[in-house]
Amino acid sequence: MSADDVEVEVVYALPLTQDITRLRVPAGTTVAEAIERSAVLARHPEAEANLKRVAVLGRLATPDMVLHDHDRIEILRPLTIDPKEARRLRASTRRRRGLQQED
Repeated sequence: MSADDVEVEVVYALPLTQDITRLRVPAGTTVAEAIERSAVLARHPEAEANLKRVAVLGRLATPDMVLHDHDRIEILRPLTIDPKEARRLRASTRRRRGLQQED
């Protein structure tokens, strides 16, 4: 490892756990190269379908984006429910619970 190496994380979040791989890679490494080096796809083949949507430190990124020291690559899974619908369901549940407590 040289002084020009950078430290990055590759994260694939599952519903109940996270697969986090910390790597030291040469300066100039891209998002796609870091994901390949992490071997996350060998452990989670289903993640390959999600490689179209990745983020670095919470911002959407492209596979050819060059990484910097301490970057965190996040492989994003598709949403299971629309966020607006999830809020509606939570509000509806709260209203029902509130009505039940008054009875």
